[in-house]
Amino acid sequence: MSDSVKFLLDEEHLPTHWYNINADLPEPMAPVLHPGTKEPVTPDDLAPIFPRAVIEQEMSTEREVEIPQPVRDVYRQWRPAPMFRARRLEQALQTPARIYYKYEGVSPAGSHKPNTAIAQAFYNKAEGVKRITTETGAGQWGSSLALAGTFFGLEIVVFMVRVSFDGKPYRRAYMETLGAQCIASPSDQTESGRAILAGHPDSTGSLGIAISEAVEMAVQRDDTRYALGSVLNHVLLHQTVTGLESLEQLAMADDYPDLVIGCTGGGSNFAGLAFPFLREKWQRGLDTEFIAVEPSACPTLTKGAFAYDYGDTAHLTPLVKMYTLGSGFVPPGFHAGGLRYHGMAPQISHLAKQGHLAPRSYNQLECFAAGIQFAKAEGILPAPEANHAVKATIHEAGKCRESGESKAILFNLCGHGHFDMQAYIDYNAGKLEDLVYDDAEVAMALAGLPSGC
Repeated sequence: MSDSVKFLLDEEHLPTHWYNINADLPEPMAPVLHPGTKEPVTPDDLAPIFPRAVIEQEMSTEREVEIPQPVRDVYRQWRPAPMFRARRLEQALQTPARIYYKYEGVSPAGSHKPNTAIAQAFYNKAEGVKRITTETGAGQWGSSLALAGTFFGLEIVVFMVRVSFDGKPYRRAYMETLGAQCIASPSDQTESGRAILAGHPDSTGSLGIAISEAVEMAVQRDDTRYALGSVLNHVLLHQTVTGLESLEQLAMADDYPDLVIGCTGGGSNFAGLAFPFLREKWQRGLDTEFIAVEPSACPTLTKGAFAYDYGDTAHLTPLVKMYTLGSGFVPPGFHAGGLRYHGMAPQISHLAKQGHLAPRSYNQLECFAAGIQFAKAEGILPAPEANHAVKATIHEAGKCRESGESKAILFNLCGHGHFDMQAYIDYNAGKLEDLVYDDAEVAMALAGLPSGC
């Protein structure tokens, strides 16, 4: 086994294809339904929202999808991304576990999100789109699409969830510096936003609300399309470059993971790391375990219902079968803003329902404590979202210390926390508290699940 700390691949090892897990699912997923007819959607139904190439990827069952050369050319700036052996963390934890982390914070935007932002911007540009609207929670996705917009000459409009718009000014400044328009959501610029503000003028917002605003604006102009940074199949597809590279890097380490861990909000960074390893497990009969970690304040996988639901609050989007807290649920304003989505990616929901992964939730304070423990050992301060994966990794490493087992643990350090320093300032000052989701509000939101599906 290698005694190296870092495992680097040169550009020749940049993946040429994304991996589509739909080709290998042991059981097929439920179809996506039209919100009006409740019949399976067609490509024409999605045409006002997405470019044709993206729609084809969303519905594809091909195992491999070629990465266009212009996308690979941009990827080359930071990909293949490094993998590290967390040897100092292992020593600090006094664990026999072998801890590896794939570090996606080396992208220009500081997270894994450009993996799909670059691809979606390319496909929109190729089909003559001039403007893209989107939503963002913590700002990682909005920052990444703003970056992609500069590379491909596209106008970008970002509806940023109000609690993050107010609490993360540096993310907002990054987007605006790159030329994107950043709007606090709910806003007065859309019918759906105005409807929310009429009833809740002090609303902290939600990803569901921001999605409604972005979709509403997108369908008003022929030169505009909508893009999103998580949840749907094509987004998770684009993220698999992370896991494909990790397979090669672990081979360099002469090791293989017993545990694969990632945080989950909409599901993109967990899927990007885990899906290629799930393929290996199914094809080779391996015993690898998969842990999807979410915040206790928005426990979609651990406490949600597996049902058809809308992806947005105004019910403008198609119906997908997923774990959901209800499209009307507005989570409390905790700092991991990218993990505040009411639903979970249909592919991850399907895999969780079938028992192929284990969901887990943690509170905000214990995740920040884990992130700081990691930073003191490894020198990288994680984004608040990534702290959830760090917490689960430290927990599993502790179990190895107690049992004496030397398991290999791989987790996705999906972004750095340099734009999130206010959260750490508040944590260090004792201003943060654990926020609990409202049972009554969830019950009310779930009562509004669509019928007849």
